[in-house]
Amino acid sequence: MAEAERIIGTPDTPDAAGDGQERPDAEQEREALERPRGKRRIAVLFAVAAIAYLLDLVSKMIVVAELEHQEPIEIVGDWLRFVAIRNAGAAFGFGEAFTVIFTVIAAAVIVVIARLARKLYSLPWAIALGMLLGGALGNLTDRIFRSPGVFEGAVVDFIAPKHFAVFNLADSAIVCGGILIVILSFRGLDPDGTVHKD
Repeated sequence: MAEAERIIGTPDTPDAAGDGQERPDAEQEREALERPRGKRRIAVLFAVAAIAYLLDLVSKMIVVAELEHQEPIEIVGDWLRFVAIRNAGAAFGFGEAFTVIFTVIAAAVIVVIARLARKLYSLPWAIALGMLLGGALGNLTDRIFRSPGVFEGAVVDFIAPKHFAVFNLADSAIVCGGILIVILSFRGLDPDGTVHKD
């Protein structure tokens, strides 16, 4: 009787039906589901970076062509003006004696973001890193291609609020990306999409 039940029941039992076939474990299934989502997040990162970079590049081209060696343009009285300056230092005019160092740091930031992108599954992190990447690329382009020379070029700044340093759109993207990263870190959201509470 037991032998008959074994023979008759074999095709219908779940274990027997899968006999000889490897079933993917939960980790493999999760990775298969997350792979397309990760690619979308990477696409968002590079799309945000491209937008930030292009806005910065175009704005600087307009500033150099129209504002350089001209009188400042008042946008909101004397509270906000557009004035073209060349900045050999870091963001907001700090550290003009260390232009090459800032160039190396910007290049390192770009490499780190590109490597981190492979493990990126969080949309807010993709946006934040995209802003950082676009801003870093914008200012690095100036460092490489503008005078006085390669890796020593002065960045074009033009946004001049009252009682504040002059900056550009790349600086703004870097600062906004940095603030978003701090907020995400405080909320316990990691770049891979996991949430932890310490």
